[in-house]
Amino acid sequence: MITWKFIDRIYNKHAKNKEDEESMKMFASERRNEILHYLQEKQRVTVKDLAKRIGVSEATLRSDLTKMETEGLLTRTHGGAVLNDYTDGEMSFSAREKKNRKEKNQIAREAYRFIEEKQCILLDASSTALELARYLKHQAIKLTVVTSGIQSALELKENPDITVILIGGVVTPGSSSIEGKLGLDILDHVNIDMMFTSASGFSIEKGLTDFNLYEVELKKEMVNHSREVVAIIDSSKIGINSSAVFAKVSQINTLITDKPIEEKISNDLVKYDITMVSPILN
Repeated sequence: MITWKFIDRIYNKHAKNKEDEESMKMFASERRNEILHYLQEKQRVTVKDLAKRIGVSEATLRSDLTKMETEGLLTRTHGGAVLNDYTDGEMSFSAREKKNRKEKNQIAREAYRFIEEKQCILLDASSTALELARYLKHQAIKLTVVTSGIQSALELKENPDITVILIGGVVTPGSSSIEGKLGLDILDHVNIDMMFTSASGFSIEKGLTDFNLYEVELKKEMVNHSREVVAIIDSSKIGINSSAVFAKVSQINTLITDKPIEEKISNDLVKYDITMVSPILN
């Protein structure tokens, strides 16, 4: 016999499933960003803990963790996940900094060729931009450098010819970047000649994309305040899309990478009038 209690249980189950579906469809990027922040705080999490913290089903969270693992953001474990390289005591930025270091150094040297004396340039908080900052540190060139990267600012302050302006905001655990828009007013008082930015992914369809939503919102504003945008991306990220767009392909002037890319993407770059630079090609 069908009772009201049985009907209520079926209705609640259906509502819960629908709620999870809507959450997965509408808030996937926000949810995954929350997972990453929690991981940076705890270094190791379980699906059960995440379910209590975020308020969605364990099945949804397992799907999130699988997606994030394919993006190289974490490593799945039995019942949860850990940050990549956490077994060596590393935080996520340190791990990214060491990845493809040789390629990033090549990209930094090529990027330097675009910089002119007495310009005002903007560096994001990426590990590739940090490599450019380390290269600039040893160059005899007068510059003003605005950056959202704490490590980049610390490197650049060693060069007496470079004026360093650090964008203000929130510093979160496990991060070397400024998040939020608290210090964006500074961009209204400087003229940015060129922005150098990396990303989690680049594609013709989406442009430059990243995972961290707080950084994405900041980067959007940085792009809008820059006369030119130079994407400094190692080739492993080309053809990949991450959670959110911060620069459309039409906003990018130059793309610098470490080796030739596939012909179709190269031809598309020409269509959008994007200058393609690769050290191996020069």
